[in-house]
Amino acid sequence: MTTSVSANVFDSPDELLSAAGRDVGRTSWTVIDPQDAERFARATGAKIGDSGEVAPLLVLSLTNRFLPELLEVRAVSSGVNYGAGRIRFPGSAVVGDRIRAHATVLEAVEVPGGIQTTIEITVEIEEREQPACVVESISRWMR
Repeated sequence: MTTSVSANVFDSPDELLSAAGRDVGRTSWTVIDPQDAERFARATGAKIGDSGEVAPLLVLSLTNRFLPELLEVRAVSSGVNYGAGRIRFPGSAVVGDRIRAHATVLEAVEVPGGIQTTIEITVEIEEREQPACVVESISRWMR
C-alpha cells in the first residue's frame, strides 16, 4: 500500500515523554485501491457510494497502517492500539483518491508498565482542502 519513508525513531518508550507537541511528519501518498475498498465493504457491510465514496471507517482503519510509517518506538515489549479520542470526518474520500497521513504527538504520559501516547493523525486527500479523517489515536508502548 505505501512505500516506506523515514519514521521518527524513539530508542525507548521513555523518550516519548518529551515528544508532546512534536510533528512526526507525513507518510508517502497511497491510493485507495478498489479491491481494498470492496473487501472492506464485504467484511463490514459498509457500502461504496455511487460516486465511489468509501466508508469513513475504511479511512479510519487506514490510520493504523500509517502509524508505523510515522514513528518507531524501540525497546518495547509491545505497542498496542488502545483506542481513540475525538474522531472527525470533514471530507469524503473516493476509490482512486491519493491519501497520506500527517501526525502530531499531542500527549505522552506514564501508565503502569509503559507510556501512553495520543497522536493526532490527519488523513489528507491529494488536491483537496478538507481531510478525510482526523483522529486522536491512543497507543500504549509497553516496556
